[in-house]
Amino acid sequence: MQIQRKLEILADAAKYDASCASSGAKRAGTGTGIGHSDGTGICHSYTPDGRCVSLLKLLLTNYCNYDCAFCVNRVSSDIERARFTPEEVVSLTLDFYRRNYIEGLFLSSGIIQTPDYTMEQMVEVARCLREDHGFGGYIHLKAIPGASQSLLDAAGKLADRLSANIELPTQQDLVQLAPDKKTEVIESAMQQIFERKVAAEEDRKKHRAAPRFAPAGQSTQMVIGATPSTDQQILSTATHLYDHYKLRRIYYSGFSPYPKADGRLPLKAAPLVREHRLYQADWLIRYYDFRAEELTTPDRRNLDLTKDPKLTWALDHREFYPVDVNAAPREALLRVPGIGYRNVQRILSIRRYHRLTLEDLRKLNVRVRQAQEFITTVDHLPTPRRLEAPALGEVIAPPPQLELFSALASAATGEL
Repeated sequence: MQIQRKLEILADAAKYDASCASSGAKRAGTGTGIGHSDGTGICHSYTPDGRCVSLLKLLLTNYCNYDCAFCVNRVSSDIERARFTPEEVVSLTLDFYRRNYIEGLFLSSGIIQTPDYTMEQMVEVARCLREDHGFGGYIHLKAIPGASQSLLDAAGKLADRLSANIELPTQQDLVQLAPDKKTEVIESAMQQIFERKVAAEEDRKKHRAAPRFAPAGQSTQMVIGATPSTDQQILSTATHLYDHYKLRRIYYSGFSPYPKADGRLPLKAAPLVREHRLYQADWLIRYYDFRAEELTTPDRRNLDLTKDPKLTWALDHREFYPVDVNAAPREALLRVPGIGYRNVQRILSIRRYHRLTLEDLRKLNVRVRQAQEFITTVDHLPTPRRLEAPALGEVIAPPPQLELFSALASAATGEL
């Protein structure tokens, strides 16, 4: 099979992995090799000078021993198969880099023969790029659950980021749709990466020349909408993974039906707005001091698709408001709808010198129309009657982009 045809097949097959993005890794060029990584964000992101940068996103092969019902590359699928050799991936990466098409490589793979064999092939790609060609660009490798510690160690020394995909929110989901995969095996790979990264950071505190290990950390992907798992279960699993393995990101990938899919799978794609709400909730957990159990309830196990999770919480806890922006602690300001994480830091800094008004908040690009219902400033005091009004959410909630999400979701399911 020609390289061009392999590239078409394996680049298209890689599109289902949403965890192909990163930031936080800096790798200087050696002067004798090629490329560098500047840590500004990779894969459909932008550098400070306005350049769009991206990765060559490939599967080593779309052959796979596993029969995961939600995966188009499963062993029982009748799709066209292809496989790169490590040398072919290296050649493509260097060729695309020299043409300024990419600034790095994201490499995943179906499982061929054994997890160790598959991981060996991927490590060989990274080794050849780093050691034989002096490649200083960004490399993200998929960590294969079940691979040996020595191979994961080698991968972490060569790659900027590793990711072992959790795949589905619960073990019960895996039993139903991916019987070859087990949560404990996937989490064992995450644990090995976490422990090795912690050890490498301790070594670097003692010796600055000590080698780095996956400097951009690890991430994972969770497919949503393929099973009946609720947002409450998804966020509970996410919190567990963040707490135990210090992941940099969890990527939520809405399930999308494909031709000749397994009969156990839903016929409609997961709404794009659900994916969006999960990302918002994930952000609240990581940066806004919310707990997963605060964002859903036993009676409402899924996030409200019509309102963002912070506003939903605010409307459910009106007794918490109004918050005085000139006196409230950071924890309280983080819970005000319309005030973002960075603006909380700015407010805390500015109010040391003068008391803030609504106009000051507008200058900070705070969403005042939403925030003003939940705050007091020098020149503003919301009336209790308005704050307690049952229709408050409908007055301030609807973001225009929801119409776009609905349209995109309808297009994806053929309902336009």
